[in-house]
This record gives sequence, C-alpha cells and structure tokens, in this order.
Amino acid sequence: MLARISLVASAVVALALAGAGPAAAHTDRGVAGSNYAGRVLTISEPMPGVSVQVTEFGDSLELLNGSSVTVTVYGYSDEEYLRIGPDGVWRNANSPATYINLRRDGVTDLPPNADPRATPDWQQVSTQPEYSWHDHRTHWMSSTLPPQVAADQDSHHTVFEWQVPLAYGDAAVLVEGELTWSPPPSKALWWPVYLLIPVAGLMAGLRGRTARPLAALLTASAGAAVWHLLATPQSGLTAVDRALSLGAASLPAIVLVAVTAVGVRAAVSGKDLLAAMLSGLVGFMLLVQGLPDVDVLWGANVITGGPVAIARLSAALLIFGGVGLMAGATVAVRRFRPAVPSSSDQQQAERARTA
Repeated sequence: MLARISLVASAVVALALAGAGPAAAHTDRGVAGSNYAGRVLTISEPMPGVSVQVTEFGDSLELLNGSSVTVTVYGYSDEEYLRIGPDGVWRNANSPATYINLRRDGVTDLPPNADPRATPDWQQVSTQPEYSWHDHRTHWMSSTLPPQVAADQDSHHTVFEWQVPLAYGDAAVLVEGELTWSPPPSKALWWPVYLLIPVAGLMAGLRGRTARPLAALLTASAGAAVWHLLATPQSGLTAVDRALSLGAASLPAIVLVAVTAVGVRAAVSGKDLLAAMLSGLVGFMLLVQGLPDVDVLWGANVITGGPVAIARLSAALLIFGGVGLMAGATVAVRRFRPAVPSSSDQQQAERARTA
C-alpha cells in the first residue's frame, strides 16, 4: 500500500513541476494588478483592421495590425520609431525611443547613432503584425505618487491625459488616452478573508476526523483555478492565436483538476492518507500558479473578464488555499499514516502464533 502511495506521489510531483510553468499567462507582462489604469479614449482617424490598447495598466501600448496597410508609430521627437505591417514589425535603430523604451524610468545612455533627424535604420524585430512597447507617454514614471493621489489616496483621480501620434499609410492619426488612479481594496474587508483560508486548511488537517474537510478546500481552490483561467482574457491577433494561448495556459489547470479528482475520490472512499498527500501536492501546484497573481490581492484594477471581487477571491484561494492545503496536509499525513508496530508488539504477536 505504501509503495503504491509513494509511486502516486512521485508521479504527481513530476506533473506538478511540469505544469507549473505557464502560470504567468494570467498576468499582463508579469503584472497582475495595479491601482493605475490606462485606456485609449479616442483615435482621430479610422484604421480598419487595426486595434490599439493599453497594457500593463498604463505602462505599455499594444498595436495589432490585421490590415494590409503599414502603421507607423512616432517617437518622442516625432521621428519614425516603429513600422507595423503585413510583413511584421520594423524598429528604427536611429530613433532615441528605441533605447529610451528599454527602461521603465527612461534613464539610459543614448548611442551616437540615436538621432531623431537621422535617416531611419529599419531592423526587423518580429514577423508578426503585432507589437507591444513600453511607452513613457502613457504611464507615471516616478516612484512617488502623483501629487493629487498623494493628497487623497482614497479617491479616484485622472493622473493625466496623453497622446501618441501614428500614421495609417499616409494618413496622420492621433491616439488619445488617459491614466487614472483608483484607491486600493479595503484591507479591513479583504485581509481577514485572506487569512481565514489558510487557517481553515490547517484546522481541516488538524481536527478533521477524515480527509474530507481537506477535500472540500481542495475542491474550492481547484474550482478557483479553473475560473481564473477561463476569466483571464487571452492575447493574440486572431481567434486561433487566442485559442492556442488558452490551450497553453490550460495545461497546469488540467493537471490540477485531474489530481484533485483523484484526491477527492480518495477522501470519499476513506483513503485518508492518500487524500492528504494529494491535497498537499495540489496545494503546492496552486501556490506556484497563484504567486504571479499576488498583485491582485491589493490592486484596485485586475486582469479579468469577470467581476473583480471574484478574481480577487480566486487569487486568494490559489495562494492562501495552496498554503492552507500544504499546512493541513502536513498535519493530516502524520495523523492518518498507519501505525508501525513496535518490537514488543511484534514479539507478542509471534508468541501468540506459536502458542
């Protein structure tokens, strides 16, 4: 029996490690939540087949060009910076924006060739007609809060409005937008919920007569992982791109749900030790998948296609549910493991057989 359990545990560990990689798909370039938010307000001229949106909560712009017309993005001195068209993305190596955009704070030493008056030196950086770049016109660059936010962090603010010039073929286009601030979620409301989840997991393993209480938290946390996956918008120019992105992001959730099903069935069947071990391993998987989304816990704005409150609760079940399952499973495994007969018990049993 113990050999079979060890074999199952080893297999699940391998699956957990294999499935933990794509967790970052739930974030926007590594950022899961923020009190800042950027958005496009108006585009001065129609650009059929082209979409422009703010990503990273205001830090970057993303342009998807599904048309046959090349879109030119201009840099900070109105020089040609990017060309995004059917043959991919070309970046001007002589544009100062090429180097300034490499750092979030924009502080960098420009090479001698970086001159907005120089003839563009186009270098291809992508074969796809889509590109995301860090644009300093759309985000707050200082590490300190904007003055109006620092004066009143509990209110909504428009930090500033911005403009980015483009060209759609030969037509001049101006993209206008804004950066806003929203107050963070209430600590008094949310942190008791966050802390209650790991305590519930620990108590389930410490006081539960069987592994079924652990299985209940296991089911809830796995359900949160599935919801989080389905509610997270996938990036991509086409439906096929988005489907492929969803498929890649689904692999950890598929593994997690499969192992959860085995663990719940073991708990229902009275195989408490196996259920406890699987609960701990799934808890590890949940924690690994949830940590990239930790900003969701205290960010006013999160990446989700559903209600923000449910997204925040789902992230809490991933992170704190994972911690609770590991803590509860550690205690439960010690409680449910078979007792090893002592040497005196073995001697008494041997004498009883020979009597």
